[in-house]
Amino acid sequence: MGLSCPAVHVDHCRTAGRVPGVLCFNCNSAIGLLGEIPNTVRRAAAYLEGNSWKPTLVAPGVYQLPS
Repeated sequence: MGLSCPAVHVDHCRTAGRVPGVLCFNCNSAIGLLGEIPNTVRRAAAYLEGNSWKPTLVAPGVYQLPS
């Protein structure tokens, strides 16, 4: 997954007892630090893409920020 890192770490799921794939050290660590929660990873990606704080126009002059 890492652009310049070799995929050498076998990822594993402790609860299901399966191996979903092989990751580089940085990706494996990041996923683990994010608690392996897909929504948390999505929010982190949205932040990196600059989408976290973009308001949505809900009525003329009224904006809603993402929660």
